[in-house]
Amino acid sequence: MSQRVFLHVGTPKTGTSYLQDVLFRNRERLLEAGLCYPADRFDAHFLAALDLLRLPWGGLEEQAHGAWDRLAAQVRAHPGTSIISHEVLAKADAAQVARALADLGHRDDGTGAEVHLVVSARDLVRQIPAEWQENVKHRAVVGYAEFLDELRDPARTGRIGSWFWAVQEVPAILERWGAALPPERVHVVTVPPPGAPHDVLWGRFAGLLGLDGLDLDLEVERVNASMGVPETALLRRVNLDVRHRLNPPDYRPLVRELMAHRTLSARRGSPRLTFPPTLRGWVDELGEEWIAAIEAAGYHVVGDLADLRGGPAPSSYADPDQPDPAQVADAAVDAIGALLMENARLHQDKERVAEELGEAYRALERSYLRPTYRWRERTVRRLSEGGVGTRLLGAYRRARGRSSSPA
Repeated sequence: MSQRVFLHVGTPKTGTSYLQDVLFRNRERLLEAGLCYPADRFDAHFLAALDLLRLPWGGLEEQAHGAWDRLAAQVRAHPGTSIISHEVLAKADAAQVARALADLGHRDDGTGAEVHLVVSARDLVRQIPAEWQENVKHRAVVGYAEFLDELRDPARTGRIGSWFWAVQEVPAILERWGAALPPERVHVVTVPPPGAPHDVLWGRFAGLLGLDGLDLDLEVERVNASMGVPETALLRRVNLDVRHRLNPPDYRPLVRELMAHRTLSARRGSPRLTFPPTLRGWVDELGEEWIAAIEAAGYHVVGDLADLRGGPAPSSYADPDQPDPAQVADAAVDAIGALLMENARLHQDKERVAEELGEAYRALERSYLRPTYRWRERTVRRLSEGGVGTRLLGAYRRARGRSSSPA
């Protein structure tokens, strides 16, 4: 059983993709240092989270079946420190939390694994726009203003509000996941404010998880970068047109990965998506309530709770519901160009595969024309007609290590 388990449960848009990418690519090096990041594929912890929470997710829940039990078993089998990380886990209810902790070896009497809860948190001034954009990247069509209205609904019963607050309301997540743990084993990692050196957040994670001093590859392979206002508006319009005609397995590589992550996110110079200044009073008050709740609970803070206060409002505000048409058109040209290049690449791949298949077919035809092949075919057919011959063929195939019927 693991002596110690760091369970990072979110929140989304707080550097989680980068952390998970580094952990996955360095898992062998980590294991040499006694740290286990149990994953045979980069999305192993995501599938495990879907399985634990029984979440539908565009058909991926079928792949996720049994993923949590497999991951928990790997953690229990490791004698050192294990690390689990995925932001979807933030949504877990009390029963799912209890199961997760028990599966990872936690015991209320203190005899089990030493489980540490890790929650990374960022100010709502940045989190809310980022979460709306993430919704758009996942086929959503709701406008920014409507999204904000649902978040401010006190009932929080709508689909958007219920999901957002389940994975973003930091004090509630800490309370659900940390109820059975001593406060010193509940860690809040704050995301530094804009303008901070890019390695500050990684340093906070590394110090907490025991990664300091390890020679790790920190280059980013999977990027979940943000888009600007016209790029997000364009993607939303694409969703309005194709989301009922393009299945999720096709949407993910073409729209989310190629268009959003690899093309539109790389564009610079367009207005950035920000929080509307007219609502700053509401969100600032909520941030102060969160800071007070975390301080009162006595959790261990890595960073500074002042990081949860949003910075000054920008000098200008670009409304993503009413974007500049020329800027959207420019983004669309880049997106179309990327799609055309991808289509050309796929066409070349198709031609190459067709040529390889044609050559294989021609080689097979040539082998059929060889006298030795025709002789073997006749011999096998004759032997198969009799009991003795059938036994001889069986013995021959076993000797050759084959289980198929052709000789």
